[in-house]
Amino acid sequence: MLKNYFKIAWRNIKRHKAYSAINIFGLAIGIAACLLILQYVSFELSFENFQVNKDRIYRVQQDRYDNGKLSTQWAAGAFAVGNSFKDAIPEIEDYVKVVGNGRVTADVNNQPLKIEKVYFTNASFFSIFTYPLLSGNKTTALKEPFTAALSETTAKKIYGTTNVVGKRLALNRNSNYTITAVYKDAPVNTQLKPDMLLSYASFLKFTTDSTGNGPENAWQWDGCLTYLLLRKNVNPAVVEKKFIPVVNKFTKEDMKKYNAAVTYHLQPLKDIHLYSHYMMEPGENGDGKTVYLLLGIAFFIVVIAWVNYINLATARAITRAREVGVRKAVGSQRGQLIVQFLSESAVLNASALLLAIIIVLIAIPGFNALSGQQLSFSLFMQSNFWLALISLFLIGVFFSGLYPAFVLSGFKPVEVLKGKMGTTSRGSLLRKSLVVFQFAASLFLLIGTVTVYRQIQYMRKQSLGINIEQTLIVSPPIVGIDSTFLQKMSAFKQELQQKSFIQRITVSTSIPGEAVGWNAGGIKLVGQDESKQKQYRVIGVDYDYLRTYDLKVIAGRAFDKSFGSDKHSVIFNRKAVEQLGFNKPEEAIGKRIDFWGDQYTIEGVTENFHQQSLREAYEPLIIRLIPDVNGSISIKTPATNAAQTIAAVRDEWSKFFPGNTLEYFFLDDHFDDQYKADKRFGKVFGLFTSLAILVACLGLFGLASFTTLQRTKEIGIRKVLGASVGSILNLLYREFALLLTIAFLITVPLAWISTSKWLEGYAFRISLQWAYFVLPFIAIIAIAFITVSFQSLKAAMANPVKSLRTE
Repeated sequence: MLKNYFKIAWRNIKRHKAYSAINIFGLAIGIAACLLILQYVSFELSFENFQVNKDRIYRVQQDRYDNGKLSTQWAAGAFAVGNSFKDAIPEIEDYVKVVGNGRVTADVNNQPLKIEKVYFTNASFFSIFTYPLLSGNKTTALKEPFTAALSETTAKKIYGTTNVVGKRLALNRNSNYTITAVYKDAPVNTQLKPDMLLSYASFLKFTTDSTGNGPENAWQWDGCLTYLLLRKNVNPAVVEKKFIPVVNKFTKEDMKKYNAAVTYHLQPLKDIHLYSHYMMEPGENGDGKTVYLLLGIAFFIVVIAWVNYINLATARAITRAREVGVRKAVGSQRGQLIVQFLSESAVLNASALLLAIIIVLIAIPGFNALSGQQLSFSLFMQSNFWLALISLFLIGVFFSGLYPAFVLSGFKPVEVLKGKMGTTSRGSLLRKSLVVFQFAASLFLLIGTVTVYRQIQYMRKQSLGINIEQTLIVSPPIVGIDSTFLQKMSAFKQELQQKSFIQRITVSTSIPGEAVGWNAGGIKLVGQDESKQKQYRVIGVDYDYLRTYDLKVIAGRAFDKSFGSDKHSVIFNRKAVEQLGFNKPEEAIGKRIDFWGDQYTIEGVTENFHQQSLREAYEPLIIRLIPDVNGSISIKTPATNAAQTIAAVRDEWSKFFPGNTLEYFFLDDHFDDQYKADKRFGKVFGLFTSLAILVACLGLFGLASFTTLQRTKEIGIRKVLGASVGSILNLLYREFALLLTIAFLITVPLAWISTSKWLEGYAFRISLQWAYFVLPFIAIIAIAFITVSFQSLKAAMANPVKSLRTE
């Protein structure tokens, strides 16, 4: 019997090829889009799942308060946190410290080889985290000073093999390490992806003085990522409360002097990727709001596709009424008819599912490029993928097939065979409601797409207050930093400045487009009470920084070599002056500040400028003169001379900084990278919005088919009585215009609330305008009317004699 149902279903699908093609294509697009988004979401939610102890690992996150207000939030806290908490709190089984060391240069056959992600960490690293060792002992690998562990790729990159335990490796030409372990490369779905790990004991050797003062007991020295392994079945909230007496014991008196406070919180390891965006994060994180928003889009698209099936199936109800009547007259039960129509739904959904898999296979490379994800064909080997696929199929069959099955099987055979079959207002209302839902969802997504696009354009076109154009950035040297460095850097700059195609050169500890690395607390005016101390960001620069970047000085002056006192001078930005308590920039000139145990004079004030993207608010900045600063080298050169400039820099670099690899990039590209995630999100959002609109238009085509089919005789009579094609089209368009207007009225308040909430994540943002809502509505109307016109024109221009003969 079931075989017969499927055979009849297949015959019906072949007999009505146009309807079937629209159904299958619409469902396939909806399912394919849903599967791609589900894979995206699944990947984002999979971070740290490979860690065996993921449910017991927590990162300690630090909040600092000044004058009772939250001032900074750090992913990395004080160095003393891990060992102090472990000693005082029995619920903590173990801890690991991770300290970023940036990049290092290894000597390989007397040639420099750059290694990017290098961290100091203690011996617990391999016991707490799951980074399987290919060789070495995980409990002793990083226990002794000047020992190192290499990732599999790094070992092969340096030695050509992973059999390297016991070998010696020179780093930065000033220290030698013994390789004690090689570990498998970190998977892509983790925040920590170290290329090399150096023992924390080595870090202590570098940072502990002869009296024993070092980071282990430092509560005012930040920059250490601390991860705790809690004992089984321990409540993290209980552990977090026990932080308070420990922190007060070591910091309360010092913090009281500055009217400041620090608090520490536990972050579950598995939540960090999506919900942590603090200072000193070791890697780029995702966005939980974005992930769940895309999940909502996946739901919308697939529901819209199922709604299409319902509309198209019920639109065909009249054409199948006689079939149902005959079947019932010869003895078919309603249950049998329901099974038959569900079988037809199953065949259509199965066909759509196969087409969707093909679309996904074709689309994966392009989707990866668009979204920045790393999905691969291996997803077809994952049980979660097939579970999602089977779930979509089963839900699709029943959700899209059940209502049409009940409608079609409910026809009364006597009325149908007498030609008295009609439609109910209840069924008509449901169909119209579904179309309103489709276009409300599509309009919501389109408004969101326009808002995202306008915000990204606003950020990219807004004046930064700093000139980053035509700037070549050279990464600082890391080998050969000694007493002769200032002379070498000065000579390097002089040689380049003699080139006619190089305009200016400056060196600074931070460049536009990245967070300022120096965070200075305890700064106040000389003579002020210590409770007035506040935090600022500090950029160390040479004499040429302000001129090179065309920073506008609104009070005082820039640094100048003719002023011998400038080594004890600083320049504030407007935000920093306001935080210091001055209403006008001029009031701050000549004032002296306490700065890290010394006193400095404020010689100038610059206008606020965007050190980072417009997502971030202006920060209080102190620009401090350090003539021998070692930092990034900024070179102003016309774009037409870029190749010539790079060649000149390479020649001089090899002379003055041998043993260092030359790394460079252009600042405008680097600054624009901050918007990469926003642009990716905008493109992905736009793509799936377009698909949602396409699928919704297929649904509108179904309703247009139903309406024109129902009104065929009415149209014929109107034409016989003299109605024009235009008046008939107006009659048919009126209903759809009403449905779209209802969708618009429902969507606008929801879209306004949602987009306003999303924009709150940006310190500098666009103002919502009526055009962001009206223009998408006009676009939707235009698309919808083009869709409807195909069926409406066909009905309006039909021969009325033929229309009147329609049964």
